[in-house]
Amino acid sequence: MNVLEGLYYTTEHEWLKVEGETAYVGITDFAQHALGDVAYIELPEVGETFAAGEVFGVIESVKAASDLCMPVSGTVTERNAATEEDPSLINRDAFENHLIAITLQDAGEIDRLMDAATYRALIAEEGGA
Repeated sequence: MNVLEGLYYTTEHEWLKVEGETAYVGITDFAQHALGDVAYIELPEVGETFAAGEVFGVIESVKAASDLCMPVSGTVTERNAATEEDPSLINRDAFENHLIAITLQDAGEIDRLMDAATYRALIAEEGGA
């Protein structure tokens, strides 16, 4: 499974890319592989605010539906309409196709997330290495 350096990861298999006060949220390669062919994505509206750990959307595949959980607290500033219109973009490259962008509310929450090495160890335990 592909794991990129420089991103932050959650145990629910979301990734976070931080650029200043903006963060981009997506699902990992491990998650898209486990889901199979992604068929539908439901994302929140711009302006909605979520706490870390809250469900912000749903992703469905031919195998299952899964909640999308917010890695850190923030307010949605962008929803990636391209992934809603063509959910297969996630299967093609999960790291190039974020789901939402947020304004961070508490940058300190990032410290609770995993780095690439820790995430690799997690997915190895879950059978994804």
